Amino acid sequence: MSKKRRVLIIEDEDNIAIALDYLMSREGFDHERLATGRGALDRIRAEQPDLVLLDVMLPEVSGYEICQEVRADHGLSEVKILMMTARGSAMERRKGLALGADGFIAKPFELKELRDEVHRLLDAGGA
Repeated sequence: MSKKRRVLIIEDEDNIAIALDYLMSREGFDHERLATGRGALDRIRAEQPDLVLLDVMLPEVSGYEICQEVRADHGLSEVKILMMTARGSAMERRKGLALGADGFIAKPFELKELRDEVHRLLDAGGA
């Protein structure tokens, strides 16, 4: 299976996006970034990425709304969602998982922690 995994990063903070970009490149994933929630759903539908790294706090449309919309679209059932939030509270986590996120990571994260979580989600897809 030589097809490159596609990852869509939806993150408004440049410094975090740069770290994610570095990690995705190093892991050999095809990836793109959006800096706002607006248009994210159309992009996800068009690209059908394997994984969406989704910030909760986004300008215009929240990560929660995007997650909910993706989960309501049966054509996107294969898309995995890893939500990222600066507020790593249990309530935020429960809300994200209740809306259908596959995983949750609190910012700031260690790159290794994120890498492990990305692989956990993508490798589970083939099981």
